[in-house]
Amino acid sequence: MILRGSTSMLHSYSLSATTPKLLSRFTHSSFLSTSAPIRLVWLNQSYSRRTRAFSSAAVAVSSPKQTERDTFFAEETVSWKSLGLSDRISQALSNAGFDRPSLVQAACMPSILSGKDVVIAAETGSGKTYGYLVPLIDKLCSARHDGDNDSEKPTASSHSFSVVLCPNVLLCEQVVRMANDLSGDDGKPLLRVAAVCGRQGWPVNEPDIIVSTPVALLNNIDPKSHHRSDFIRAVKYVVFDEADMLLCGGFENHVIRLIHMLRFDEKLLYRMNKSGLENPVELNSDSVSHFDFVGEEDIQNESISEAEEMSEDDDDAEDLTEETQTSPVKKKDWRRVRKYYERSKQYIFVAATLPVNGKRTAGAVLKKMFPDANWVSGSYLHQHNPRLNEKWIEVTTDTQVDALIEAVKQFDSKAVDHGAGVSRTMVFGNTVEAVEAVANILQRAGIECYRYHKDLSLDDRAESLDDFREKGGIFVCTDAAARGVDIPNVSHVIQADFATSAVDFLHRVGRTARAGQFGVVTSLYNESNRDLVNAIRAAGKLGQPVESAFSRKRSFRNKLKKRGSNKARDTPTAELMV
Repeated sequence: MILRGSTSMLHSYSLSATTPKLLSRFTHSSFLSTSAPIRLVWLNQSYSRRTRAFSSAAVAVSSPKQTERDTFFAEETVSWKSLGLSDRISQALSNAGFDRPSLVQAACMPSILSGKDVVIAAETGSGKTYGYLVPLIDKLCSARHDGDNDSEKPTASSHSFSVVLCPNVLLCEQVVRMANDLSGDDGKPLLRVAAVCGRQGWPVNEPDIIVSTPVALLNNIDPKSHHRSDFIRAVKYVVFDEADMLLCGGFENHVIRLIHMLRFDEKLLYRMNKSGLENPVELNSDSVSHFDFVGEEDIQNESISEAEEMSEDDDDAEDLTEETQTSPVKKKDWRRVRKYYERSKQYIFVAATLPVNGKRTAGAVLKKMFPDANWVSGSYLHQHNPRLNEKWIEVTTDTQVDALIEAVKQFDSKAVDHGAGVSRTMVFGNTVEAVEAVANILQRAGIECYRYHKDLSLDDRAESLDDFREKGGIFVCTDAAARGVDIPNVSHVIQADFATSAVDFLHRVGRTARAGQFGVVTSLYNESNRDLVNAIRAAGKLGQPVESAFSRKRSFRNKLKKRGSNKARDTPTAELMV
């Protein structure tokens, strides 16, 4: 795109202090499981009568034509209690202002409460975070309440808790805040929730929910002590938020390693229960500890392709079920994760994009490793959101700057004219250099903005997010702000740099039109982006998912790369400098 490369072409433009001159359906959804599909229903209700969504007060935006069907809330007859939630958690939700479940929440909560493994694949802004947090908090509260009523004093090892894994620190802290928003009548959070990431180490007090990044979690459970085995045994619920990211790239090995440890513990517990042990929990720690450092390097370097083989070729593990706890744990035991054994943990995977085409895609891996999981799919997964108004602007090096400034100013003026109060616009660039170039251009045009990218400290990023949430304005960022970060009522998203993939595109546009609101996306693109843009627009016109644009075929990727490299090569180096 126009901002591609180590130095953005936007640096070549110098703007004067004067005003710059312009240079030239949730139709149905189902559990995608082995059982019969369960269709979700529409809510016929006008937006003026809606109860509070999982966001702040609505922002008036330029919106598509109103439709009769609600694409966010479940129908009026669906309540928190009707989903199987307790009076305690239902009241906490009401206290927090959450009166009605969303369609996705209504679909996933019963499955999570049942104890089944669940994959939640639904569009951004559909309420997925509370979709998994609420039932888990309810289950943990019920278990703690039952333990308090037990006549026998509970042991330390009897404490069970949930782990939520996220790809970055800010998302971890956001999940903690959301969990703490659910409080009892006394105003205190229902459970103890702690983040283990960044500068936040292991909590002193025993929490009910630990939210962490994969690396931070592994670093904090010492492999040379019983701490890890005790921790693994106590984990009963595991959530992988942004699962497609966690199961790919730099997170892949760490996450697969954690899954193997958790499932290995399940297998050991099953074997010991099968052998008739009275107290398998206490006798299991040595086995798990042995697992931790036998073949440690192999586990560390484990790949998803090997994980797929483990799930399929595991018939020889049948013999292990008859072994007792006294049998030594073989070096390769961790590789033989059985398909069939009595489960003692629950796994929940959450994502807004989850491609299944190809053996190594996150969706395909989950289908192999967790074949019996219930899949809950949003009706607009990988599709155009009907609440979204999209504008496509093809630009050149001569028109890109003015198109950007016009998009920022024009929509900001509309928001003010409509009396919207605080307006929020997110402007995306592909690189840190691009973000800095866009921010400088906007500031020279008299438009103040926030910056957000990896080269800023965590504190600076957190401060920018907080100010943007509170005050609104223009937020210039990389894709670091495109996933998971909840910023209520973003009315406008601008792609100053067009996304480099369909997945990134979906996450960017998902920052607006969230939780039942409307939004606008303005996409600037040039010749090098045209193939991807055409694929996305064609899918949108047909009302189909953009799966074809997820293509991993080498020819499609090479075509995009060739276009980009030729464009960069044709641009003189002098034009790329300030």
